[in-house]
Amino acid sequence: MAAAVDKTEVRAPQPGEGLSAEDGRAAPSPSLSKRQQKKLLKQQKWEEERDLRKQRRKERKLQRRQQRQSLQEEEKADLQNARKRFRRESRPSSLRLVVDCSFDSLMLTKDVQKLHKQIQRCYAENRRASHPVQFYLTSMGGQLKQSMDEKDKGWVNWKDIRIKTEHYSEVLAREDLVYLTSDSPNVLTELDHSKAYVIGGLVDHNHHKGITFEKAKELGIDHAQLPLSTFVKMNSRKVLAVNHVFEIMLAYLEKSSWQEAFFTVLPQRKGAVALNPGGEKDQEFSSDSEPDTKSLESSEKIENS
Repeated sequence: MAAAVDKTEVRAPQPGEGLSAEDGRAAPSPSLSKRQQKKLLKQQKWEEERDLRKQRRKERKLQRRQQRQSLQEEEKADLQNARKRFRRESRPSSLRLVVDCSFDSLMLTKDVQKLHKQIQRCYAENRRASHPVQFYLTSMGGQLKQSMDEKDKGWVNWKDIRIKTEHYSEVLAREDLVYLTSDSPNVLTELDHSKAYVIGGLVDHNHHKGITFEKAKELGIDHAQLPLSTFVKMNSRKVLAVNHVFEIMLAYLEKSSWQEAFFTVLPQRKGAVALNPGGEKDQEFSSDSEPDTKSLESSEKIENS
């Protein structure tokens, strides 16, 4: 028996049926509501413009990247110019500051590491100072050098510093030396720019009290203490960290005032109170300001003594 023939009539689509007259998109089915038809056409257009949107996103991303690069280059140039201006505007001092590192064998490893941090602070402050001093590190070696080699390899590239393995008395003329020690009966009133002031690089928690004063006397060199008691009353001992003494000297060179120098540098925890010329309390060291965390971090009580 012959197979039944499907006589379903196939009719070609008439103009306007199934395709839109404008762009060939499938026309919405008449069974859809107007809202649904509008939504369908919107979805079709969204799909068709996918590549165009992708290209626009790439262009915007590229534009933003170029803007960022341009801004970074401008900021870098500004920073370099500012640094150049800063270095030009600073006026180096002929004053010499020496950190005596000859006490290496008297310190524990953890104390040597604290001294290392204090020296780092001295170097950084001198680099940004308005009147940078001639900075010396003497008797460099032992545990200190090992700590610096391990934790701060860039120290070998430090600028504007003289690092010597020799003792300071072999590097500088003895008649130029003044050891800064809190045990000295002499009080420093002014700075002599022809002198080299020595700071004892010793973190000992007062286990070797007076050692730097004794060393100065043995060598027959001048010694003096900062005029701390004249201008400041403190709740704690007068012994300061290496970087504090160094920064006070830098601050005095800038401000020409011991009291301003002390209150610029002394950490809040020292409880410093200003004294007027008659020795009476004048004003309290600001206790509502934030402490200098960088300084506190590296400021163990050292005998600068």
